[in-house]
Amino acid sequence: MKFKKWAILALAVTTIASLSACGGKKSSSNDIVTEIKDETTVTFWHAMNGEQEKALTKITDDFQKENPKIKIKLQNQQEYKDLQAKLNSTMQTPKNLPTITQGHPGWFYDAAKNGQMENLTPYIENDKIGWGDQEKIRQPLLDGAKIEDIQYGIPFNKSTEALFYNEDMFREYGVEVPKTLDELKEVSKTIYQKSNGQVVGAGFDALDIYYFLGMENKGIEVNKDVPFDSKESREVVNYYADGVKDGYFQTAGSDKYVSVPFGNKKVAMFIGSISAEPFVAKNAAAAGYKYGMAVRPEKKNIQRGTDIYMFKNASGSEKTAAFEYMKYLSSPKVQLYWAQKSGYMPVVESVLENKEYLDSKDTQIPGILAESTKDLVYFPVTENSNAALNNEVKSIMENILSNPKGDREKMIQDGTKQLQAAWNQ
Repeated sequence: MKFKKWAILALAVTTIASLSACGGKKSSSNDIVTEIKDETTVTFWHAMNGEQEKALTKITDDFQKENPKIKIKLQNQQEYKDLQAKLNSTMQTPKNLPTITQGHPGWFYDAAKNGQMENLTPYIENDKIGWGDQEKIRQPLLDGAKIEDIQYGIPFNKSTEALFYNEDMFREYGVEVPKTLDELKEVSKTIYQKSNGQVVGAGFDALDIYYFLGMENKGIEVNKDVPFDSKESREVVNYYADGVKDGYFQTAGSDKYVSVPFGNKKVAMFIGSISAEPFVAKNAAAAGYKYGMAVRPEKKNIQRGTDIYMFKNASGSEKTAAFEYMKYLSSPKVQLYWAQKSGYMPVVESVLENKEYLDSKDTQIPGILAESTKDLVYFPVTENSNAALNNEVKSIMENILSNPKGDREKMIQDGTKQLQAAWNQ
């Protein structure tokens, strides 16, 4: 009997130790491999396509030439939703996870709490393989890749929002580029009226971002304690909903992005990610009109796009090889190439001010980016924040805006319950 008690006690201690190890033990500089001695393969799940995938492949090939012992296996998961779904399913069997992956921080909140994500601060600060003298990433972007103040991510394909407008239409209808939301509404009304209802003034691509930035620009920090039927929330909802009801605003609807009807000259302007510019430029050239880009007409702007995250289950050599790759992706020379080829924003300050970047002929982004990113905010990463702010808010807004003649008050009240349920699930 005494032996049995000791056996149970030993098993309990072993179990507690195992759970502690799985529960998010932080790497220290002493645990980090500082030299890649043997050939090491890093698997990277991403969702870059078209010209962006070509640019990523070129950058990766260049990295491998400079680091012949490191092999980066790029695995395209097609779309973000496919990538997120595969990550969610694979996290149940961590041994099948990649070394690193693209993703939004909200995707990894539970994984970080469960000890599946690697804290990158010890790597960044390491004396031998750390960031060292390489230019630091802009702090707001780094902060946006944290989960509960721990640096789990390194910013990668980052973007922000801008105003795209049809220059020819603006001249035709005698309007100026709006600099505030009030001006956006008035310009939209003018275009809609002067075109006899044939051209809608404007639309917003991402409804979750529209709502979040609307609240942030009213000085409201969005969290589970802010009800959807608050005074400020109603103002944000009604601004867009009134415009849709009266015809001078529209949503993406089945087109998914307002850039589609913008390309067909059915909408005079839209607010969306700067990464939409290649698509906009192609459509404008095909339809024979000039487009322009301007700073989003609110003070605070969002940092969009994804970061790169590392999983704890990788070997020490794999983690170090992956970190070297992440550091390379963030270097100024690579960031200049990436920004020019992909349309995403550079994550280091020097490229924003680089003459070659500012003189880029095939893009209008460099001319507005410094002003557009003066006051960047990001979605909070807390328990259920991804489900609430990215998923539920979008669903609630879609319901309200797609039913302009419906009972808006009832939809707001229903939305309040839905959002609270998402926070509390």
